Amino acid sequence: MSNAEQAPQNSAGTSRATLDKKTGDIAAMFDTVAERYDLMNGILSLGQHIYWRHQAVAAVDAKPGMKVLDVAAGTGTSSEPFADAGVEVIAADLSEGMLAVGRKRRPDISFVQADVTALPFADNEFDAVTMSYGLRNVADYPKALSELYRVTKPGGRVVVLEFSTPTNPLFATVYKEYLMKAIPPVARKIASNPESYEYLAESIMTWPNQQELAEHFKAAGFKNVQYRNLTGGIVAIHRGFKA
Repeated sequence: MSNAEQAPQNSAGTSRATLDKKTGDIAAMFDTVAERYDLMNGILSLGQHIYWRHQAVAAVDAKPGMKVLDVAAGTGTSSEPFADAGVEVIAADLSEGMLAVGRKRRPDISFVQADVTALPFADNEFDAVTMSYGLRNVADYPKALSELYRVTKPGGRVVVLEFSTPTNPLFATVYKEYLMKAIPPVARKIASNPESYEYLAESIMTWPNQQELAEHFKAAGFKNVQYRNLTGGIVAIHRGFKA
């Protein structure tokens, strides 16, 4: 990354993306949190991330002999269940720092640096495509959905696991307080780049709700679009099929 493309930095010199979600800023920010990213996910989700990922894997429903693309795979945690089940999986991510950690952990998985708005894969290449917690980091997420559609085979499915909008108003208020007031102090004690988790909270608060995202799926060409709320709508799984 050239000097002109460096992400905004705080007084400590660490990168922090902003809600304009410039590609270079997002990649630089995740590079700085790669080593402790999975640990922080577990702490901040209170362990719920394991359940959420299991549900996403079940929604993909990949079988041996199928080829799966896992976008925003980070260190490959989301790709491992597919590889362990004998499914051919490619783990793609924008952050080379995250991918480097993944390659050390799982040398048996193919890790590819890729921008989801311009994927380096052929049309109709994958039986299924999945993306966890990455879509809201893309400024032009409708274009990203179109790319996911392009690389999926006819009859294949796309599954997106993403933070969403709690369905209970009272719970939504409590959740908002947690995001904005609890996450930053925890991150300052544990994370290598705590400011990145301030961006995390902000990006969740401004993300479209479940029905709005479902409409974007339909606009990208997906059929039989459905979503399922998990943990009261803190996260949601959206799934669509390519005709």
